Amino acid sequence: MTLKPLILGMAAASLAMAATMPAFAQKTVLNVYTALETDQLKAYQESFNKTHPNIEIKWTRDSTGIITAKLLAEKSKPVADFVMGVAATSMVVFEQEGMLQPYAPEHLKSLNQRFRAASNPPTWVGMDVWGAAICYNVVELQKQGLPRIESWKDLLRPEFKGKIVMPNPNSSGTGFLDVTAWLQIFGEKGGWEYMDKLHDNVAVYTHSGSKPCVMAGNGEFPVGISFEYRANAVRAKGAPIDIIFPKEGLGWDIEASAIVKGTKQVDAAKKLADWASSREANELYAKNFAVVAWPGIATRLKYVPSDYEQRLVKNDFVKIGKEREMVLAEWQKRYSTKSEPKK
Repeated sequence: MTLKPLILGMAAASLAMAATMPAFAQKTVLNVYTALETDQLKAYQESFNKTHPNIEIKWTRDSTGIITAKLLAEKSKPVADFVMGVAATSMVVFEQEGMLQPYAPEHLKSLNQRFRAASNPPTWVGMDVWGAAICYNVVELQKQGLPRIESWKDLLRPEFKGKIVMPNPNSSGTGFLDVTAWLQIFGEKGGWEYMDKLHDNVAVYTHSGSKPCVMAGNGEFPVGISFEYRANAVRAKGAPIDIIFPKEGLGWDIEASAIVKGTKQVDAAKKLADWASSREANELYAKNFAVVAWPGIATRLKYVPSDYEQRLVKNDFVKIGKEREMVLAEWQKRYSTKSEPKK
């Protein structure tokens, strides 16, 4: 055989092999915008990729307010294919703006029906609840002779002047759920009056919901207003904090997922939505949160009380979503002078 026919034959064989190669050789890239904690992403992604190894998740991660603003800014030309672990109060805003693709995930009927949009099929589906908690450094409590904390109003005591850090609600979903809870607990007029007085004692407003608890755990400030996942995690690592769940009630929100309307990766996005509502996914959420969407599988977090769900204030997510912009604008006008600089 001459060399030329041999080369032609090898080329033809290569083309034939390429034509029969399985489709899974090429990965689909799914752009996912998320406010999930960074230390949660790996476990979620690994679980999803066990059954969908050919879908590569490209995460864009930031605090809730930042992700919400980014999605709204990109409304006319969406970059994200999927939104995951973003507050239901933000999802309501996206829904009102027509930014979400309705979809009933595979396991929808198995979930607590409070954890979904009212539309049928729903535009968003919940994953878990995250809610307020106060991280109080017990070493600093003793060293500085500070009083005990049992209620939100205890934070107004003069001994706490300059000793409290909390999240800015414009960038942090945790900060926003605190503000909306205070407006419910104390009424609209009383809520703003409460925040006026609290502002006198706040040293700085952070752009992260986790950071106040981390700062309290490190002893940078005695008191950090944060949320129960981070408080539980910081204490579990040995930080000298007591976790306070104020007796008046706790602000909270639902971490939710949704498909972005207009995505070119609809099939891959639906697969992620199916996984996010699955029992396996909810079992992973339950390692981090006391309340998850799938009934009966929540686990007891070591430093979170067993009656945690009963301590949550009543939320009307549609109402909160509609008033979100107005509430944030008012907060910004009153208190932004103590916000930490944006990166």
